[in-house]
Amino acid sequence: MAFTVRPAAVADVQTLFDIRTSVTQNHLSREQMAQLGIDADVLAAMLAAAPCAWLAEVEGQPVAFSMVDLDDACLFAVFVKPGFEGQGLGAAVLRPAEQALFARHARIWLSTDGHADVRANGFYRRHGWDVVAALDDGDLRYEKARPAA
Repeated sequence: MAFTVRPAAVADVQTLFDIRTSVTQNHLSREQMAQLGIDADVLAAMLAAAPCAWLAEVEGQPVAFSMVDLDDACLFAVFVKPGFEGQGLGAAVLRPAEQALFARHARIWLSTDGHADVRANGFYRRHGWDVVAALDDGDLRYEKARPAA
């Protein structure tokens, strides 16, 4: 399957929400995200400030994205639309996210649901992330060190 990856733009905010709310594991509605302080204005401001999100498209259709907090060294989103999992799209959007974080930080981090049946845990482990802590809310904290040059 052919796909392209490109930086997300402010015009893609709705697309990011569409992909994010389509997933079945770690699902959040727009209302739940708003309660966490994640709304269209916040995403638009982040995207306008610096390249911090990447979209994968199949035949022009956005189907996966990643997003980072560049200042906090945090990878906080890698999501793939149902029906497109297992085709390399998650890895494709993970790469530029990690590169952007490693350009600023020697060590980067993320947290995700720690339940054994959550596919994200295997995904991050396969891509070199190490569990460094079990968090009180049931999430796991992963970290990854910048590869040696």
